[in-house]
Formats: sequence, C-alpha cells, structure tokens
Amino acid sequence: MHDSVVRVFVGYDRRIHVASSTLAHSITEHSSLPVSVLPLNLRNLKDVFWRDTDPNQSTEFSFSRFLTPYLSGFTGWSIFMDNDIVFLDDIAKLWALRDDRYAVMCVKHDHNPTSDTKFLGEKQTRYEKKNWSSVMLFNNAKCQALTPEYVNSATGLQLHQFKWLDNDDLIGEVPASWNYLAGYTTGVEQPQAIHYTDGGPWYPETEHTEYASEWFKAFKSANLCEVADLQTLLDMTARSLKDAD
Repeated sequence: MHDSVVRVFVGYDRRIHVASSTLAHSITEHSSLPVSVLPLNLRNLKDVFWRDTDPNQSTEFSFSRFLTPYLSGFTGWSIFMDNDIVFLDDIAKLWALRDDRYAVMCVKHDHNPTSDTKFLGEKQTRYEKKNWSSVMLFNNAKCQALTPEYVNSATGLQLHQFKWLDNDDLIGEVPASWNYLAGYTTGVEQPQAIHYTDGGPWYPETEHTEYASEWFKAFKSANLCEVADLQTLLDMTARSLKDAD
C-alpha cells in the first residue's frame, strides 16, 4: 500500500463494537488523506492468532495488536491504536511524524493508574511503559521479530515493554496530544486524540469522564441519517427484531 494512504489497525472487542466504529468514523471524518481502517477482530485472525486468553488482559486485542507489522507484510508504515479513542484532528499530521530512524513511535507515558480496576471490572495492571503500546506507529520492516509465532508465545511484558527490539533507542516519541489519557494527561492545551483509558463515556460509570462530550459528538456524527434521527432508528431496529422473533 502506498504511503499516501494512512494504514490504521484498530483494536476490536466484541463487547464494545460501538467504540471501534466511532473511532473509525472520527479518523476518516478529520483526515485529509485516504485512510484504510482495519479492525483487529479475532474472528478474522484465527490462522495467525491462536494464543489462549491471559488472565491479565482486559481486551481481546491486548496481544493481537502486535501482529500489525506482519499483517502489513513488514512493509511501509502502519498505525495501531486502542478502540477507546476518539480523534479530534487530522491523522495525516500524526502520519507525517514518521521517522525512519525508529522501529516504532509512540507517546512515552509515565502512567500510574489510580484504581485497581477499569472498564467492565477488568483488573488494572501496572508496569513500566504502560499505555505506550495503546497508539503505535510501526516502521514495519524494522519489526520483523513480531512474527505470529512470537506474538502467540511471548509474555505480555515482553510485548508491551518492547522487549522484541534490540534497545529502547529504536522507540521514537510523538507528542502527548496524540494519545491524551482522559483524567491523567496534563500540560496539553489541545488534545488531538482522546484516549479513555479507564473507561469510555459509553459506560454509565464513566459517562462523565474528561472530554466525554467529544466522544458523544463523534458517536452522533457517525450515526447520522437523513431518513431518521438516531432514536427513531433505534426504535425501528427494536421493532424489526421483535417482529423477527
């Protein structure tokens, strides 16, 4: 794929499809370049992802994200991002930060969660480089250690702490505005991508999280329809499902 097309892989979890679809819309709505958005749905990855669920993983894509370079044919650049994100700015600006000196680029958070649990009651784990892997720009040719065999056998810390690289000098840094952690990040006047790391506005427990209104705006925009408003569509869907029963 030509580098004028922004290649994006998005984490997908069947429990919260709405997050991935809203993220994809927010990316394409703001982009000034063509964008390819590919959800990492485990149903589509059975030939390359076979590892058992880890008790510490909180999403279905905790490990499958590291297949991004392999799925890109180890060529060009690709971006991976968690699904609980909404874009407020042009992803072409993030794409323009690619630097061939590095194998991977990310926001180098110093993230210390305040709670022992997060969305859906999942366990909150703490480790060095936490949330670095939630938005990654992969220079795919320099990430050939991430074969399906390695991704399916490596420990969580080996993957998320970038132990598959020869050294940390191969990790480039992008501004924190591109992975703004709602409720945690400070010193950023204008976030360009909001990451609802403790739980998105779609959960009742976190519906008033920082920048929740930005996600609801994107959700509403993603579901606009000239025929009917969202509530009418939901009512129509409910009636249709009832009739089908």
